[in-house]
Amino acid sequence: MDVVVTGAYGRCGTAIIDNLHDRPEYDFTYYNRSDRPNDHPYGGYDTVIGDIANYEKVRDAFERQDAVVHLAAYPYTDGDWGDILEPNIIGMYNALEAARREKVESFVFGSTNHVMGMYEVEHRPELYSPTYDLVIDHTDPVRPDSYYGASNSFGEDFGRYYVENYEYPKRFYALRICTVNDEAYDHPYGDAEAGVDDGKWERSDPEYDEQVARMKATWQSRRDFAHQIDCCLQDESVTFDIFSGISDNRRRWFDLEHVRAKIGYDPQDDSEEWEAPPE
Repeated sequence: MDVVVTGAYGRCGTAIIDNLHDRPEYDFTYYNRSDRPNDHPYGGYDTVIGDIANYEKVRDAFERQDAVVHLAAYPYTDGDWGDILEPNIIGMYNALEAARREKVESFVFGSTNHVMGMYEVEHRPELYSPTYDLVIDHTDPVRPDSYYGASNSFGEDFGRYYVENYEYPKRFYALRICTVNDEAYDHPYGDAEAGVDDGKWERSDPEYDEQVARMKATWQSRRDFAHQIDCCLQDESVTFDIFSGISDNRRRWFDLEHVRAKIGYDPQDDSEEWEAPPE
């Protein structure tokens, strides 16, 4: 299967590289705004250099592809309209239109939990407790918390429009990704430890504890994320669907039963198995 990954050298794209690149059933092409030198951990791969807002470049990269994993976006909740317009709105149109014209069958969209972010705003910090009673699934009303969240809600809706109105893409998978980190912080203490390393707080501070509690609910390990991508790429049953992107955390507030049943996602990691950050 020929697969193009946009935004390939971000946190999620590199999780795909680490876990799926060497699988014999896949031939990956990576689309990114910049390349990596050959001596970089992610250097030397088959990379197309281009902006997702450049339609002709995107279409060229999608030529003769069987599937696209679309991850290129402005990914921060503090962004304004100017930040998200080209990468998230125009970029989404370019990716879907290129998939349509190049007859790409499967489209996996890296959406975000921030499509549902106002549920967290309303219920935090109590929401981070293992005993808090809230579960959100794909049928609940969308409640974006930012331009970023709203742009991903647009992406989900636009994906539905394409699969229901055009011949291609034939399948669209929206993954509401929660917290996928770089390899160095790929554990439930990752965001808290990153804050320590950045000088934002100390391990004894309440901010550290809150970050741990939140990530114990939202963590998706890199191997679980790559496994979920694999489940989408191997599936031929879905026309359009929305799935939670999260590990099997006992204190999660996002539903996993739907994605288990529909595409066989079987996450291996549970944040409660961690009592401390790695040494």
